[in-house]
Amino acid sequence: MNKWIRGTNATVLSLAVIGIFIVLTIFLNSAKNMQVDLTQNNKFTLSDQTKQTLSALDKDIRILSFTTTETNPYMKREVVELVEEYKKRSGRITFEEYDAVANPAVAKQYEVDPAGTLVVQSGEQKKTLPFYDMFLPSQQNPNGYSFSGEEKLTQALVNFNVKEKRKLYFLSGHNEIPLTQMTLWRSGLESANYEVKELNLLREGKIPDDAEMLVIVGPETDLSDKEAELVKAYMDGKGKLYLALGFNPDMSSKWKNIDALMSAYGIKDQHAVAIEPKQSAMYDPLSIVPEYSGHEITRKLQEYNLLTVMTLAVTLKVDQPNADYPATAILSTTDKAYGETDLKALAGQGTSKKDAADVAGPLELGFVVENKEKKPKAVVLGGSTFLVDRYIQQQGNRDFALNSVGWLQEQKDQVTIRPREGDNLSTALVTGEQANMIFLGTVVVFPLLFLLIGGFIWWRRRKG
Repeated sequence: MNKWIRGTNATVLSLAVIGIFIVLTIFLNSAKNMQVDLTQNNKFTLSDQTKQTLSALDKDIRILSFTTTETNPYMKREVVELVEEYKKRSGRITFEEYDAVANPAVAKQYEVDPAGTLVVQSGEQKKTLPFYDMFLPSQQNPNGYSFSGEEKLTQALVNFNVKEKRKLYFLSGHNEIPLTQMTLWRSGLESANYEVKELNLLREGKIPDDAEMLVIVGPETDLSDKEAELVKAYMDGKGKLYLALGFNPDMSSKWKNIDALMSAYGIKDQHAVAIEPKQSAMYDPLSIVPEYSGHEITRKLQEYNLLTVMTLAVTLKVDQPNADYPATAILSTTDKAYGETDLKALAGQGTSKKDAADVAGPLELGFVVENKEKKPKAVVLGGSTFLVDRYIQQQGNRDFALNSVGWLQEQKDQVTIRPREGDNLSTALVTGEQANMIFLGTVVVFPLLFLLIGGFIWWRRRKG
C-alpha cells in the first residue's frame, strides 16, 4: 500500500512539474519583448543615445543585410541580433536579409562586400556599413574582437537628420597634443557631425569665420601677444572656447596670455598640480578621479557611475567672478587633495610631499562658462591627458569629452551616454573532425552516460 502511495505521489509531482514547465513556456513565448540583461555592464542593453535616437525618428528607415558564404557566422549573428533590437524599439525601421549571391539584382544596387554589408537607407540618403568596420581587433588576443556595431548604426541614423557639419578648429604651434594622438576623440566628433580641422594662427593669420569653436588641448608654451589678440577678438564675438590645459613646470612664468584668456571669465590657474593621496590603489597620486557637480555635462555619467580620470591636472579657481560670464565648477577633488606648487621638483622626481606652500583641497579642475542669456561660452579644464587615445576609453572619459563639446554647441542630443564597445570575444578555429567530436560528446555520450548511471542507481535501489 505504502509503495503504491509513493508511486502515486511521484507521478502527481512529475505531472505538476511538467504542467508548470508548459505554463511557463507558454508565458515566456507570449512575452517576446520581455528581456532581462544580466551581463556585466549590460552589454546587450541599448545605450541612452540609441534609445533617444530611435524614439526621435521621424522618417522611415530601411535596413538591409547582405551576406554570402564568406561571411563569418558569428559576426552575422551579432549584427542581425543588433538590428532586430533596433526594429523592436521603433516601428519606423524595417529589416531585410539577403544572400548576395542568390539575389544579385538587389546586391548590385549597393556596394556589397562578400564578408557582409549592412545598408541603412532613408529616402535618397544611404549609409553602407561593412561588417568588418563593426568588429575591432583585440589588442590582447589575435583571434579576438570587440563589437562596435551599435555606435556605427546609431550614428548612421543620427547623420540622416544633419544638414550641415559644424567646424571645430584645433589650435597648433604651442606643443599642443596633436590630433594624431587623439584619433578616438576626433572620430567621435566626426561621427557626431563635426568637421575637425587644425589651425596654426602664425600661418593663417586669423581664426576662420566659419569656426564654431576653438579648441586648445594641452599647450606647453604660451600664445604670442598677436595670437592672444586674435583669440580675444574671436571670443568677444560669437566665438566659443574649449581649453584643456597641459602640464609645464614653467607655467607660472610662461603662461601670461593663457592665464589672461582664462581670467577674462574670472578663472585663475593656480599653477599647481592636483595630488590625491590614497584615492585608489589602481591609480598613482598624480591620477585624479574628480567628483562631479551634477551639471548637464556630467549628470548622465554620475547616474551610470562612469568616472573621469585625469593625470597631471592643473588646479583652477574662480578668482574674480565676471557677472557677464559666470563660471560654474563641474569637476573637483576631495578635501584630502592638495595642489603641489613645486612643479620643477615634481617634474624631476615624479613624487610630491605636502607642505605649507601647497594649495589646500578641495580643488577645482574644470569649469563651464555661460553668458548672461545662459548660453554656453567656454569649457575650461585643468587636464588634457584623458583625451589621448591611450586614456580616452577609460570609464567615462570619452563621454565626458564628447558631452562637453555637445553642451558647448547646444546640442542636447549629444550630451548623453553613448554605445560602448562590446567585450573582447574570441573565435575558436575548429576542424570538422573536432566539431563532430564535440557534437557526439555533448549530445550523445554525456546524456547516455547520465542515463546509464541513473538506471544503475535505480536498479540497485530496487534490488536492495
